[in-house]
Amino acid sequence: MTTQIAVDAPTVALSESAAQRIVEIVSGEPTAKVLRISVEGGGCSGFQYKFDLIEAAADDDVILQRSGATVAIDPVSLQFLGGSEIDFVDDLMGAQFKITNPNATASCGCGTSFSI
Repeated sequence: MTTQIAVDAPTVALSESAAQRIVEIVSGEPTAKVLRISVEGGGCSGFQYKFDLIEAAADDDVILQRSGATVAIDPVSLQFLGGSEIDFVDDLMGAQFKITNPNATASCGCGTSFSI
């Protein structure tokens, strides 16, 4: 089921490169076809991003779709991710998903944890 996003709800953008990488990843999975992105307490800056492959989104998840890729974000994590862009970068530092989050006031060097 796809959750409808209210007009005033925070939005999250999914880049084309992230969508392409998600499609590549799930094509090798027998059952997991959705990438769940969530925010949890922890990490060196207070919060951290978590990426999981799941079979299906929960009923209350917000669903992002682009170019055959599906991303699920739970409502609590959406509060921390509103206005963010999910990208996939492959550079000298390595290949990774990168979240550009305007809500983060500080982040660690690895880019997986942040504070608000």
